[in-house]
Amino acid sequence: MISLFLRTVLVYFVAFLAMRVMGKREIGKLSVFDLVISIMIAEIAVFVLEDVGKPIAEGLLPLITLVAIQLLISYISLKNERLRRWFEGKPSFIIENAKINQQEMKRHRYNLDDLLLQLRQNDVTDVSKVEFAILEPSGKLTVVEKQSSNSQPAGGEPAIRYEGLPLPLIMDGKVQEDSLQKLGKTRFWLKTELNKKGVSDFKQVFFCSYDGRGHWFIDRKSKR
Repeated sequence: MISLFLRTVLVYFVAFLAMRVMGKREIGKLSVFDLVISIMIAEIAVFVLEDVGKPIAEGLLPLITLVAIQLLISYISLKNERLRRWFEGKPSFIIENAKINQQEMKRHRYNLDDLLLQLRQNDVTDVSKVEFAILEPSGKLTVVEKQSSNSQPAGGEPAIRYEGLPLPLIMDGKVQEDSLQKLGKTRFWLKTELNKKGVSDFKQVFFCSYDGRGHWFIDRKSKR
């Protein structure tokens, strides 16, 4: 009994430490990669507690190996966007410019019941009020509602003004071509605009976003 108690306490602290080492992102969201790692850690912890006849080191070694793999892949993903997209996926526009994207829904096997459910979870009951609905890699739906202007048209209905959504144009020095396509812009346009703001090279930018209404956010890479 004492041996089982000590094993339980040890496994608890090792599993707790593993989740802390992997970072807050594991708790805040679960991508497919994160979910697999978390499930495997839980399964290994159960095996260690169930089979008291085996040395505890045989159970802790796989757990530590999983943590090392997760940290290694997370570090490489910081440097390689393509690998990051492969492991974590990328956001998908289920509703874009107030129109439901049926092709994206089919690609993700995401039906109308799923959409309506997650809209209600975001306190939205009327699809016509949604300008953007973005399905995140974690499965969460981010909703951006249409912005109503103060002006009233002749019919008495509030005018709807499509504000657009800030899109990332540069991430970690790399131009996001899909965002440029959504805005109908080119790399030359982006280069010209950045030059006006004192940025001569894309690689100098850590993050840059633009919302189509002239609002920019530019964060340069810090000098080491």
